[in-house]
Amino acid sequence: MTTSKRLAERKNARFQKNVTRRGSVPESSAKKGSDYPVGPILLGFFVFVVLGSSLFQIIRTATSRGMA
Repeated sequence: MTTSKRLAERKNARFQKNVTRRGSVPESSAKKGSDYPVGPILLGFFVFVVLGSSLFQIIRTATSRGMA
């Protein structure tokens, strides 16, 4: 990946400024630990679908006496 010299120098200067401050990095650069990529409703729906489909498959296998 090729980058321009100006862009590389700008990124390097920004990094060097953060290094010299040692711990007083602005909030925009710091990583937040409690930010989830999906919401609890979507996660619950996903668990419901996965567990429901596996339970359905177990019931279907049991009623067909192991011959799927």
